[in-house]
Amino acid sequence: MAKFLVLIYGDEQVWDEASASAEWRQENEAGHRAFNAAAGSAVLGGDELESTTKAVSLRAGDQGRPVVTDGPFVETKEVIGGYYVLEAADLDAAIALAIRLPEVSAPTSGVEIRPIVG
Repeated sequence: MAKFLVLIYGDEQVWDEASASAEWRQENEAGHRAFNAAAGSAVLGGDELESTTKAVSLRAGDQGRPVVTDGPFVETKEVIGGYYVLEAADLDAAIALAIRLPEVSAPTSGVEIRPIVG
């Protein structure tokens, strides 16, 4: 069995506005519960991430010292909002599971699947 990282992308501003609605939050959480129920033991882990306002980036700096900056390194509206680690027979099986995530069909979100080396 192979392992896959499923990254959930979206527009953080849209998520912040939508999550202010209890109805949206309940629907999204229900979608993730349904995904977890369908995927079962294929889900090895996963979490929702805090806002990018709480993120830091580390990069090489002058004289070999790392530079710590606030926020994500890339300037973009789309950020990673959460992830799952899945175990599946192959990429097609991982896709068949991840396609159930509510963010796949949301207009301001998306999902990326990356095989894990090992």
